[in-house]
Amino acid sequence: MRLLTTEPPSTAGLLRLDNTADVRHIALDGVQCIELHFPKFTDGRAFTQAVLLRRQRGFTGTLRATGDVLIDQLLQMQRCGFDEALLRPDQDAAHGQRLLRHFSGFYQGDAQQARPHFARAR
Repeated sequence: MRLLTTEPPSTAGLLRLDNTADVRHIALDGVQCIELHFPKFTDGRAFTQAVLLRRQRGFTGTLRATGDVLIDQLLQMQRCGFDEALLRPDQDAAHGQRLLRHFSGFYQGDAQQARPHFARAR
């Protein structure tokens, strides 16, 4: 996961979504990057949007978390399918990278690896 401390310039193919948007019915033609917004760190609707975009919609472009993004949330964001996170200004990106490397794998399936550990080929 890439951690951003400043907002990248807008590019063609960028879609910014509010956390109330129903991602099951949005047009994705030509969309290369979707920004999902966390208005407060306690509001997790963007996690659900990310999982729906990856699993149900098959979106393979970049998913970026914006808003009230804390390093404590990064691991779950990565597991839900986020590629990038624009950190809140008071967050330490280096510490966030260390947190992302803390676990080498997971037993449960997620957006990156849909099959649980026991079902993977050995």
